[in-house]
Order: sequence, then structure tokens, then C-alpha cells
Amino acid sequence: MAAPPRRDDSRIIIHFDYDCFYASVFEAENPVLKSLPLAVQQKQIIATCNYEARRRGLKKLQLVREAKKTCPDVVIVLGEDLAPFRDASKQLHAFLRASIWGDRVEKLGFDEVFLDVTEMIEYNVELLNAHDLLHSFFHLDKLDPTVGFAFDATKFSGPTFPASTTGLYFPNGSEDPLRLRLLLASHLARYLRDQLEHQKGYTASVGVSTSKLLAKLAGNVHKPSNQTTLLPPYVGAGAEEESNVTRFLDPHEIGKIPGIGYKLANRLKAHILCHDSDVGPHEAQRPTSISDNNKVTVRDVRCFPNMGPRLLEKILGGPGSPRDIGTKVWGLINGVDISEVRAAREIPTQISIEDSYGTLDTFDAVRKALVSLAASLVRRMRADLTEGDTDDDEQAGENKSSSIKRTRWLAHPRTLRLSTRIRSPELSGTRNYIYNRVSRSAPVPQFLFNLDENIDALAERLVHESILSMFRKLHPERAGWHLSLLNVAVTNMVEAAGERKYSSGRDIGKMFQQQETSLQPWKVTDGDDHSTERDFQGAATVGSEWDESKLHTGPQSTPARSPGDSSTDDVFAGGMADAAWVDSDGEDSTWSDPCRFCGTLVPHFASAAHELYHTVPE
Repeated sequence: MAAPPRRDDSRIIIHFDYDCFYASVFEAENPVLKSLPLAVQQKQIIATCNYEARRRGLKKLQLVREAKKTCPDVVIVLGEDLAPFRDASKQLHAFLRASIWGDRVEKLGFDEVFLDVTEMIEYNVELLNAHDLLHSFFHLDKLDPTVGFAFDATKFSGPTFPASTTGLYFPNGSEDPLRLRLLLASHLARYLRDQLEHQKGYTASVGVSTSKLLAKLAGNVHKPSNQTTLLPPYVGAGAEEESNVTRFLDPHEIGKIPGIGYKLANRLKAHILCHDSDVGPHEAQRPTSISDNNKVTVRDVRCFPNMGPRLLEKILGGPGSPRDIGTKVWGLINGVDISEVRAAREIPTQISIEDSYGTLDTFDAVRKALVSLAASLVRRMRADLTEGDTDDDEQAGENKSSSIKRTRWLAHPRTLRLSTRIRSPELSGTRNYIYNRVSRSAPVPQFLFNLDENIDALAERLVHESILSMFRKLHPERAGWHLSLLNVAVTNMVEAAGERKYSSGRDIGKMFQQQETSLQPWKVTDGDDHSTERDFQGAATVGSEWDESKLHTGPQSTPARSPGDSSTDDVFAGGMADAAWVDSDGEDSTWSDPCRFCGTLVPHFASAAHELYHTVPE
């Protein structure tokens, strides 16, 4: 067996997994449902259910009719519209993001969040009073020492693995640094869980460790509404002594390790159970008859003869496999995960809406389904790609309370995409659902950015003018398509001007609006000379007027045009014509002369062509 990879336990990661998230969204809206067996229905199955329903025998992915037989008192709510879950997920993500430092918060689906709290923990370790650990204080704000919470630093908050009845210990007069950092992180996790429940009405299962892998798995130990901290040592003292990481991971089924999916797990099972140590990459990819009942644990794989990165590369490698897959999987089964907690972009890379169907054979059925998907797409675009923009007209002497809140686009998608899937016949007992989609793309029509128009009307127009033409190119037949899936998406996002990290430049309109305030320190107010003050005031006035007339980002004005679009060039040229031909210093007469026929100021280089224009007969 190869040596385990080198560890880096310098980070502190907290993983949040919201309990029964789909059901919790409905419970947050109606707290009475918390004490009742609640199930969320999608199509004809139970997508999820709360713990009260599970206590009475209900299971996820159970047929609705079977769920009603198992628990006649079950309350079933429809959850096919994902908008409420998406909105709740965004709110909880924003709440946790505002609670920590460094903006290292990563979403995983709707109901999971990783927090990198290393900076907060290191700061509070420095301030910890080792002589009075019982009355410690966790600081949540570097600038305000009163913001935070009191805690007992002599013991961990919540359960640990392995179970611990003691808190800190001081071997040789000095505390264990990793244990100390994890202890503080356990109290921060408890504080965030309490705030999440009391302020937002959601509970979560939380894991605390030094990597995303270990934190996620640790959070599964005590559920629901609880937390688990994985204790050190993370490295064994010798060859005979196992670390807590090894003890923790070894009993896990290999397919339960994040990063090892169904296909990789199946290949590992086939190799371990068949004891075929000479298997090659092509043989490893052949279909196996290994069932889900053939359990193979992390220990089975890790302790297999000659196991290491090279053997794993043989088993899992091959055409289409990720590079260094053997090294990566060897790290995962040894608890080594160096992946960073990446802050999510505020703007999604694409917005996709899809639905599956028994079969779609007629044009009317397809059109009706497309209109429904298009309406959901427009609704998602307005939810995810717009924000309220407040304009304070203080320069005009108005009160701050009279500020106008307008909605503006944060980004404009350039590409509209339609994807379909034909229901294929069963072949060898399996269906290939993923790789037989067909797609067609087109530019996003500009009317889609009209915020004043009704969503249903926009959806009808989008289907009629854009989507149906793409559909006919994909399926020229008049009927009989046997479609099982439709997907409508917008992609290729171009962010509007703003102050965010990924914005394409700064918002010129806001710059002009803030000009008076920005130039205030340099304004000359001496009574002997008022010219500078008048010039600044004039500039502010011009800037304000320019913003309203030239830079107003209304429904018909958007930067999300295709490159080379003539309409964009026309708008730019028309909007800037006056400013281009008139010099603010009054020096236009040195390089332009009035036309002797019509009186228009014409540059010298264009005067001959302009006069020729007048001499050409009508």
C-alpha cells in the first residue's frame, strides 16, 4: 500500500446542510406544518418530506399513492415550482455570507453551503485569554469589539468525533493549535445555527473540520439540527496508530465519498470484489454486474494489496477520464481535499428551465409546454438578473425619503437555447437520457429585457418569434416526435456596468450623479472668484441631464447586443453626435467651417465631400 498523501490542515471549514430544505420552505411560511407529517410532491412522487413524516414511515422518492397509504394524515404540497426554494436558498446564502469574514462562501445546490472561517478563527485565537477560558468572547467584528458572543472555551460545542468529554488540554504547557482552532469553530458553528433558526426559521446539520470533504461528511453524523466536529489528531503518530481521519472515513461506503460518483464506485467495487489486480483501463470500463448490495468500504479500497495512485489510475483511468484521477481518488479516501471554498458569482453563468413529460406528440401540446417554460424563464431572469437601483436626487434639493427605486438589469444574456430529448425505446434494460439531447441556439431578442411588459405576454411573444423557429429546425416533422423533455435556457451573460467584481466597467450614470459630492473638497467658495464653483455646478447639472437623456437604461436600451449589431452603432453615434462635433473649449472654429449652402459646421477634411453633396442633382 502506498503512503498517504501529505496533509494541509491550515484551514477551518464549516459545512451547512439545511434540514429537509424543501419541506422547511413551506414550514417557514406556515409554522403550523412543523408538527405535522409534511411531504413535497413533484410529479407523482414524494420529492422530500419532513422528519415527522419520516418518523411515520414515509420515504423520499416514494409514490404519492403509497405515501397516502402509509400515512393517511400526511399533508402533501406541490413543489414543482422551484422559485420559492431558489429564493429561500439565496436569502439563507446571503445571511451566512454576511455573518463571516472574507466572502469565502460556496453554495452547493439549494441546501448546502461551505464557509471558510479561517480568518475569523485565527483572529479570535490571538485574543483568547488562556487564564479565563470559561468566560471567553468570540469577536465577530474587528472594528467593534462589542459585537460577538460569549462562550466557554474549556469544551467543544455540540457532539464530536470521536466523542469527547473534555475540552482543551495543555500538554507540556501549550495548547494543541488545531484542537484549539476547531474548538472555537464549533462555537461559531453553534452561534450561526442558532441565528439561522431564530432569524430565518431554518435548522441545519453542520460539520466542522479542515477541508470541504471532511466537514461535509462530519455533518452527516448527527442529524437533524445538530453539529459534529472532527477532532485531531488528523495524522497517526506511527505506522500502527491510525488517525481520527482514518477511523472516521474507513466505515463509509466508497460511493458515499464526495467526488467518487456512481461510475467510479462501481469500477472500484468490481476490482475489489473480483480481486482482479491486473485489470486494465479498458477492462475497468466494461459493464459490471455489481449490485448496490455489494458493499465496499473506504477501508476495503485503501487496504487492498498494492493500492495507491498508480493502481487507481489503472482501474479508473482511460479515454475521457479526468487527468490524475488516481492521485485525486487516493487523496479522497485518505481524507485529503485541497479544493478551495470558492465564492459564488453573483450573476449565474446561465439560467435554464426544463421539464420532463410522458410524451409530447402534437404541436399544440409542444407550444403550450414551451409557453409555460418561457414564462418561468422570464420570471427567473427578472429574479436573478435584476436589482432595485435607488437614485437620490439630493442635488435638486429633494429629501432623501423621496429617492426613486428603479429596477435595472445586472446582466444581459446574449444566447437563447432550446434543447429537446426524444423518448428512446428501452435497449438492454437501460436508457441513455443524457447524451441524446439536441439543441439549437439563437440571439436573445431585445424585447425580452422590457421590464414594463407582462411576463405571460413576453413568454407568448418569445415562443412565437424565436423558440418555435428553433423547434422546427430541430424537428421538421409535423407531428409524432415522442418528446420526453424540453429545456429553454439563456446563457453567455454580459454583466452591466456597476461596482461588482465582475462588472463590465463602471456605471457612468452614477458617476455623474455623484460628481457634486466627489468634487466638494476641491470646490472654490471664495467670494472674490466664483468661476470655479459655477463651473463645477454646471458640470454637475450637465452630468445629471446627460444621465437622464442619454444614459437611462430603459427596457429598449441594453448592452447585450451581438457584436457588430448596427443598431448599437446607430444609438451610440446619435447619442454622442453633438458632443463629438463641438469642443467645450470653444476651439471648433479652428478645424471646422460653416457650409456656404446650408450653414452647418463641417470639418475641413469633409468640406469637399459635403459641397459635392449639395451639387448632386435631386
